[in-house]
Amino acid sequence: MPQALIVGCGAALGALARFAVSWALAGGMLPLLLINVLGSAAMGYWKPGPFWGTGFLGGFTSFATFAFLTGEASAAAAAGYVAATVIGCVGAYLLGDKLR
Repeated sequence: MPQALIVGCGAALGALARFAVSWALAGGMLPLLLINVLGSAAMGYWKPGPFWGTGFLGGFTSFATFAFLTGEASAAAAAGYVAATVIGCVGAYLLGDKLR
C-alpha cells in the first residue's frame, strides 16, 4: 500500500476522533487545547510511524483550528491561549518522551 494512502487513512480516523472528542466536550478553545496536548504526549511517548504519527495524530491534532480560534479571541485571551498551547504541547511531548 502506498505510504500516502496509509497516512491518509490514519488522518481520516484521527480527524473523526478529534471531531468526536470536540463534540463530546462542546468544542471551543479548551477542548482543542486538550486534544493538542494529548496528541503531543502520544507522539512523544510512542514515536509512532506514518499511520499513527503523521496520519492519525496529525489528523487528531489541529493547527488550523488553533489559528482560527486564536484569531477570533480577544488579544489577552489569544496570548494566553498561544502560551498555554505551546507550553502544554511541548511539555506534553517531552513528558511522553521521558516516560517512554
